[in-house]
Order: sequence, then structure tokens, then C-alpha cells
Amino acid sequence: MNNPKILVGCPTSFHKEYALEAYAQAVKSLTYKNFDLLLVDNSEDNIYFEKIKKLNIPIIKGPYFPSARDRIIASRNLLREKVLKGNYDYFFSLEQDVLPPPDILQNLLKHQKKLITAIYFANNIIPDKITRELMPLVYKLVDKETLSMRPLNDLELWEQQGLHEIISAGLGCLLIHRDILKDIKFRYEKNTFDDRWFFIDCYNKKIKSFADTSIKCKHLIFNRPYPWSKIQK
Repeated sequence: MNNPKILVGCPTSFHKEYALEAYAQAVKSLTYKNFDLLLVDNSEDNIYFEKIKKLNIPIIKGPYFPSARDRIIASRNLLREKVLKGNYDYFFSLEQDVLPPPDILQNLLKHQKKLITAIYFANNIIPDKITRELMPLVYKLVDKETLSMRPLNDLELWEQQGLHEIISAGLGCLLIHRDILKDIKFRYEKNTFDDRWFFIDCYNKKIKSFADTSIKCKHLIFNRPYPWSKIQK
């Protein structure tokens, strides 16, 4: 398949408005030709929904729940349904605060993998210290019995750049084949995040996951007006 059809999108809400214009520009700059964009707004009102529409970005309304995790999961599964019913070959889960390089889709597709991510970083609080460090949201398996994992190290990120098999990643810039979405829905349990459960479900179904460490995305983490602690319920 030389030119797979891809749906690009993510759940969103007014909490991500600070990244909207940068995200819109990044998506419009993608050089891959066969993709559609769709955002799912799960804000309680329609104010942010209308702002997105004014930028000519395809947007639908997702259900609102008091729990942020519940509304994010519902929105992700609306995107999953769109991929399956719309005969898309892949879903590119691109969070609204993650800005990819223009050629990201071509470079991920060239590996011919059904589940592959690029690299982006998040703030990590170092235990027993006040300082923070940037940590890649991509992980290698350490122990099969406990499914313990570690972030990719500097050697893997910068000196051994290329394709690496992984155990888990974030959903910020993840390319997912439709065959995987046929079997796996987005979900969460207790206070853990949906990205972890998605990869656990893939691992349990013996679906291999990969990362291309040569592809780095910008993550707009330093000017967030709403930390997760103020969003979750």
C-alpha cells in the first residue's frame, strides 16, 4: 500500500486552547497527502467548539462527563469508530499540544509497522528533589513478569537513532493501524491513564510496538494554563 489513508486527530477541550493555533499550523504543514483531520471537543459548553470551527478545523462534539478520564476515553473511541467506519488504514493520534515535523507521517509509514510512535518529552519530577527533567514518553520493557519498564535512555534517543522495539508510549504522536483498533478499544482503570492500558492490551495480544527515535516532536508543556491536577476529577 503506497498511500494509506490516515485519520489525524485527538480529543480536546478548552483546556488546550493555548495550543490551538500552533497545532492548526502544524497539521496544515504536514506534507503527507492522504489524510483527514478530526478533533473531538468534550468541553461542557460549545464555546471552544465554535472557536475551532472558525479555524476551519473539522470538529465534532463528544460527550461531557464530570470525570476528565471518562470524557477523554469516550472521545478517543469516537475517533476509533471514525477510523473503522470511514475505511481509514491508520489513526494518527496527535495530541493538541504536540507539534510534529511536517514529514512525520511518511517517516513513520516507511517502517511498515502497525504500531509506531515518534518521540516527545514531558516534565518528570525527580524523587526527593525539587528539580525536574525532561523524560521521553517512550518505554522499554524491563521485566516480563511485572511489566516494569524504563524510559528510553540518552544513547537510544540520540546516538542509536532509528527504529526501537518498545513496550509503551504516550498517545501524543502514535500511528495505529486499523487492524489494532478492530480488537482494542481505549479504556482506563482506576487512576491510571488510557495510554498505559492501550499498550498493555496490545502487549497481551502480542502486538509489537515500535518507536522511531530519529523523529522528535515539540511538546508545549511549559506554558500550560491548566495542569492535570486542576482538570481531573
